Amino acid sequence: MTELILHHYARSPFSEKVRLVLGMKGLHWKSVDVPVMLPKPDVMALTGGYRRTPFMQIGADIYCDTALMCRVIDRLHPQPALYPEMARGAAPMLAAWADSALFWVAVPRTFQLGAKELMGKAPPEFLKAFADDRTAMMAGVRRPGPQDTHAQLLTYLGWLEQQLGDGRPFMLGALACIADFSIAQSIWYMHHSPTVAALLQPYPALLVWYARMLDFGHGVSHDLSSTEAIEMARAATGHAACAVDASLGFEPGSEVTVNALDYGADPVAGRLVGLSLDEVVLERVDARAGQVHVHFPRVGFQIKSMEKSA
Repeated sequence: MTELILHHYARSPFSEKVRLVLGMKGLHWKSVDVPVMLPKPDVMALTGGYRRTPFMQIGADIYCDTALMCRVIDRLHPQPALYPEMARGAAPMLAAWADSALFWVAVPRTFQLGAKELMGKAPPEFLKAFADDRTAMMAGVRRPGPQDTHAQLLTYLGWLEQQLGDGRPFMLGALACIADFSIAQSIWYMHHSPTVAALLQPYPALLVWYARMLDFGHGVSHDLSSTEAIEMARAATGHAACAVDASLGFEPGSEVTVNALDYGADPVAGRLVGLSLDEVVLERVDARAGQVHVHFPRVGFQIKSMEKSA
């Protein structure tokens, strides 16, 4: 089986989510460090325009968005189950809340209160470039102000504490599931600022649960350069099986674009080779990476026909 390659950077919350999943599975994986902001030429060679972090590579198949990445990891390495039977319906619903509502109060509030602790001794030119990059990513997205964000964060932390109040080891019972990892990424990020981490002290059950999540570790990683990853994509033979369900409104082989609906909505163009309720797959050819299949989850993304928009 071709090894998993995670393209990520150290301080990325969504990357930490996947790293902990890899640890829970006890996997060996390749680690490619990506830039925290544009330009990202090696990223673009593989994804065709998707700039969010992380993304995952298996040969010449490129998987975008952690919701899809985690499903793929679980399919390839089913034990221990990331979607256990006892939480099969509730787990992805709670994970979707954590990836959106919880994330978008925990991370902004951490920045608002702990920017100096997070950015350390970064030079002014880096800080400006980083701010400009994130402003461009968030274009058109409306977010609450500091007071609203703070109130929402404390409310959400209270909910999580109540969920764990009966002594259960994980959010939905005896077994860890995708919801635990989606929640853990935000708590992990809050701990990067001592000021913000102090907000967690009134939630003892949540802190015990978080320590239990950290115990999963990250598996065993092996460093790989982005150039080597691109060469591996080019040398790969074949792709993961996929097919287009034409009843979902698009014909096989259609020229389309796919983009996220919330932030970082840069479109990726390609030929439609896979479409289901769970996934959309584009085939594209890059001068460096060769023929790649770029996979996106169906939920949270939109497909547009290039023929209709031309």
